[in-house]
Amino acid sequence: MSLSLPFVAPECAAWLERSALRPLKLAGKEVLPIVQGGMGVGVSAHRLAGHVAQLGGVGTLSSVDLRRHHADLMERTGHLSAGDDSKALIDAANLEALAREIKAARVIAQGRGLLAINVMRAVSEYAHSVTCALENGIDAVVVGAGLPLDLPDLAQDHPNTALIPILSDARGVQLIIKKWERKKRLPDAIVIEHPRLAGGHLGAAKIADLNDPRFDFENVIPQSLAFLRSAGIEKDIPLIAAGGIRSFEDIARLQALGAAGVQLGTPFAVTEEGDAHPEFKRVLAEAREDEMMEFTSVAGLPARAVATPWLRAYLKIESRLQAVAHSKSRCTKSFDCLAQCGLRDGLPGWGQFCIDNQLAAALRGDVKKGLFFRGVGALPFGEQIRSVRELMERLLTPQAMLASAA
Repeated sequence: MSLSLPFVAPECAAWLERSALRPLKLAGKEVLPIVQGGMGVGVSAHRLAGHVAQLGGVGTLSSVDLRRHHADLMERTGHLSAGDDSKALIDAANLEALAREIKAARVIAQGRGLLAINVMRAVSEYAHSVTCALENGIDAVVVGAGLPLDLPDLAQDHPNTALIPILSDARGVQLIIKKWERKKRLPDAIVIEHPRLAGGHLGAAKIADLNDPRFDFENVIPQSLAFLRSAGIEKDIPLIAAGGIRSFEDIARLQALGAAGVQLGTPFAVTEEGDAHPEFKRVLAEAREDEMMEFTSVAGLPARAVATPWLRAYLKIESRLQAVAHSKSRCTKSFDCLAQCGLRDGLPGWGQFCIDNQLAAALRGDVKKGLFFRGVGALPFGEQIRSVRELMERLLTPQAMLASAA
């Protein structure tokens, strides 16, 4: 008997049925159990998110500095120097870009799948970005890089929008549930992100914690589900596993543990529809495991990225930079950037570089200056750049079928 999945592209519904994986139930829809992770600056914008949703998955825009995809907004703000007036103008441009990106993604999605916005709790314009996305009809708001204890308040006028925190262990799940219960709203799903396997800013206090077994999916997922049962939570809160997921077998294993779906970043970043420069995709696709480096980012969190010339050079002098760290009275990046920044605020144990500059350089494919975040594991197509559609088919196809078709 065929699955009835009106919000999934017919070929993807057939692949899902053949795979025997369960669909993800979220925001009143049944969609593919595949969530494309939010990646900034500008790596996951309307093209990528729209095409993922068009096939019936969850496509995710990253909210940070989206003006970089709009020439007119960059012409209006790209030359501005430090100052309160500049901050207001740049913040306004980024919110305008966010509204445009949601609208453009909707056109591509054609009513299928779901569109989400990923907002970092650690950025100064977090609340304004959430509000803008809600007002422009986003289906889901995903928040990481901090505990979004106030997200139910920001979304109180949008009861049908899915609210999804990103957490890394069962203690975080318990805390969010207890805090949100007091606001009479529960998460619509929870992303469980493994700090040792994901890319970008990682959900551990320090690098030494990345291998802590409390983060392992085999522990977090059953523990979180047990807590939800023991707490008498009647609402079905899907858990979405994130970090190092590369195959159908990974998805099947995680669903067997109790996860409802999975979130992937790097495999989507290198697709043809990915919003970054082709050179960005090449760097991520060709990076080997021994070329990955873990370091403390400007947000004070562990981070994982490709060992590009810039990152290697920075890490050689990091200790010297930290030794002379001091607060900067003016910063050209004081717009929608981190609420606390190691470089700007002179925090000696934190990274001493401008995260926006380095991520923007990566977006435009500048290998010498860019910071290229990447998760653990070989990509589904190796070094090849393929389409979102091909990636979806690969993720929904057991290895045995791939081998027999080869």
